[in-house]
Amino acid sequence: MNFKMLKNFTLPITLTPYKGIGDPKVHVTKFKSIIFLNSDSDSILCRSFPTFLDGAALLWFSNLPTGSITSFDEFAKMFINHFAAFKIYVRDSDYLSTIKQGQHESLKDYMTRFTTAAMEIPDLNPEVQLNAIKSGLRPGKFQEAIAVAKPKTLEEFRDKATGQIEIEEFCKTRRNERPPSRKEEERPYRSQNKSSKKPFKLVLKFDSYTKFNTKREDIIKEILHNKLISLI
Repeated sequence: MNFKMLKNFTLPITLTPYKGIGDPKVHVTKFKSIIFLNSDSDSILCRSFPTFLDGAALLWFSNLPTGSITSFDEFAKMFINHFAAFKIYVRDSDYLSTIKQGQHESLKDYMTRFTTAAMEIPDLNPEVQLNAIKSGLRPGKFQEAIAVAKPKTLEEFRDKATGQIEIEEFCKTRRNERPPSRKEEERPYRSQNKSSKKPFKLVLKFDSYTKFNTKREDIIKEILHNKLISLI
């Protein structure tokens, strides 16, 4: 192989590395259309192709047996056959419109979930991505702020979102550090004694009473004998 030719080899057009998600045949076609602008050398094709692999695809390449690649056509055929089944899981940009921020979901969690889904969509238009992430926001103050600010790029939107996420994280920390209120401290005590009977306490109606001129035992015997009260 002519290493001098490979050293001077440059790509005028960028190509997103294939991570194992999407149609592998489309990736090979795009790769060949770019490479052929520079050279049709089979060795250059074979050596350059792995630089456009990432994630699961790069791991697959690194596990290929030494000497298993004899030509780029064979290399491409192996690649397409291995990842052919993965193209059925490809989602298009319309899927992003179904991702909505949950009622109690933080902005940080929503953006993480949205970004993960967006990364799986090949050749995603940034403008489409921006419109989708804005429309998925939960109604509230931040959504209103975005509607007023009208960010034109994903970078501008992320700047606004970063500030909001910091506010949410600060409020969450303050809630966790806040000491319990007096009502919250009393609530467990009240609930614990709610089921227990209150101790009997005699309340006097008058300040003074007439003293008995008969023994208390005789009075009780007389009451029971005349059945003035019932013990049941």
